[in-house]
Amino acid sequence: MSRKKDANKMTYRQIISVLKHSVREYKKPSIITIFFVVLEALCECVIPYVMSLLLNYLSDQQKLASVSSDFMNVVLIYSAILLGLAIFSFVSGLLAGRFAARASTGFAANVRKDLFYKIQTFSFNNIDRFSVSSLVTRQTTDITYVQMCFQMLIRIVIRAPLMLIFSLVMAIVMAAYISWIFAIVIPILAVTFIIVTFTSVPIFNRVFPKYDKLNESIEENVRGIRTVKTYHREDYEKAKFSKASENIRDDFVKAERLLALTNPLLSFCMYLSMTLIIFFGSMAIIDPNVSFEIGQLSAMITYSAQILSSLMMISMVLVMISMSTVSMRRVCEVLIEVPTITNPSDPIFEVSDGSIDFENVSFKYKKEAEKYALADINLHIASGQTVGIIGGTGSSKSTLVNLISRFYDTTEGSVKVGGVDVRNYDIRTLRENVSMVLQKNVLFSGTIKENLLWGNKKATDEDIKEACHIAQADTFVESFPDKYETMILQGGTNVSGGQKQRLCIARAIIKKPKVLIMDDSTSAVDTKTDAFIRMGLKSTLPNTTKIIIAQRLSSVQEADFIIVMDDGKINGMGTHDELLANNDLYRDIYNIQNRIGGDNNA
Repeated sequence: MSRKKDANKMTYRQIISVLKHSVREYKKPSIITIFFVVLEALCECVIPYVMSLLLNYLSDQQKLASVSSDFMNVVLIYSAILLGLAIFSFVSGLLAGRFAARASTGFAANVRKDLFYKIQTFSFNNIDRFSVSSLVTRQTTDITYVQMCFQMLIRIVIRAPLMLIFSLVMAIVMAAYISWIFAIVIPILAVTFIIVTFTSVPIFNRVFPKYDKLNESIEENVRGIRTVKTYHREDYEKAKFSKASENIRDDFVKAERLLALTNPLLSFCMYLSMTLIIFFGSMAIIDPNVSFEIGQLSAMITYSAQILSSLMMISMVLVMISMSTVSMRRVCEVLIEVPTITNPSDPIFEVSDGSIDFENVSFKYKKEAEKYALADINLHIASGQTVGIIGGTGSSKSTLVNLISRFYDTTEGSVKVGGVDVRNYDIRTLRENVSMVLQKNVLFSGTIKENLLWGNKKATDEDIKEACHIAQADTFVESFPDKYETMILQGGTNVSGGQKQRLCIARAIIKKPKVLIMDDSTSAVDTKTDAFIRMGLKSTLPNTTKIIIAQRLSSVQEADFIIVMDDGKINGMGTHDELLANNDLYRDIYNIQNRIGGDNNA
């Protein structure tokens, strides 16, 4: 059974067990909230009783047709008690709200932080299980629902049952004669609320995956807005967004229609019960054989409203908890995800050199996959060598180098760096010594300098300038008015593709790594700049092992040896001249690139 299925079958107890760790420092405000909620509920249930005593006293005075000397004193005492209870209830409610807000927002902040921190521990394999849009939805919409649910749990879930029980007990104590009315009304409302709740829950279960698709549509559109405008596909994107949005709307409309039944039903039951209470209460008042007074009638009407309102709140809480359960499971799905790559129990914290060995390596992305992405890879790269990797799209070039940085673990065999299996290294140590320029170049919001310091936060200004010089980035950086303090917009949209690639190369170089991997990272620069970058790497990092994945043969032609990949296997290996003479695939690539006009057009 997959972890995703396990998460979907989590019980409430298991969900609480996972999420309770995020309460942490907000446990005290949560308990204080419950304390004040109990006080507020008690006050609100006592007020009708005191009010009934006052009304009964006034009624007795009226029956006596005279006012005793202590009349005003008694009225003032009752009034003072009522005022005190009202103030105490108000203050308790106010403090309960303040502490609940603090506890719920703090809890949500902790969940969001825990979720984000957990994602940082994921391997590429873990990340592949979740789409970016889904993770964004979990960090935003889902946690908002979890926060609302938590606030309801420490306020309304405590208050509503207490109000229901206290009010029902007080009503029975004060007027058992007509309390049978609640035995009719309460079951009708309870059954209706249960039906509405369990009918609406499956609808809400369908909504959140649709939120993922909606966010995915937005993300895709914004990220590829230039392509959208280039092909004039705005209308298509609008239609796609509208469809996703309307699907969510339709589900919410169905759920809201069901929930809308509860308000008129509650009003009907409330007025029905009040009518019955007034009718039978009035008959009891005029019946000399029944001890029932006007104060009790007033209290019964108030308790009736409190009982039915409490039922309504309980119903709303059940719906909200049911909705939030979907969100809680989605959040817990990430929190319980076990990283597939972790540090060994006794890790190695030093990489001796940049030698790389692949020993009988095979790899597939999923255990259930029938075909291996890499198969039977045996390879030795000496420290300081420059190695080129060439091959068609889908030949698993990137997959091969991803195993060196341990973004994935091998399915079979082992990958060694510096003579040590990469699984035995401390992950941080390994990745500090194996620097990689990924195929998709990413710059973050901030200055150029801040982006470069990702490579080495202790780097000096001289180190930064040297790395940019090697990467052929210094010329255009110096041309900016703010030079290295120039702000990079989100996604690096204010620099060209070639500039972005060179900054990413500089960021990798600044580490001074033992292994430098460049995954098609000069595709957006011209061949002259590409040559200068390779010359700079060769002269300034002679002891660093350099692996260059490229589409242009000119980028790897001078390498110590070249690996030709085809369908996840090594098709050939040797120098440019050797492969040109002995490898048909390499020769075909060479002939095609030269026949269509050389590398500049490849």
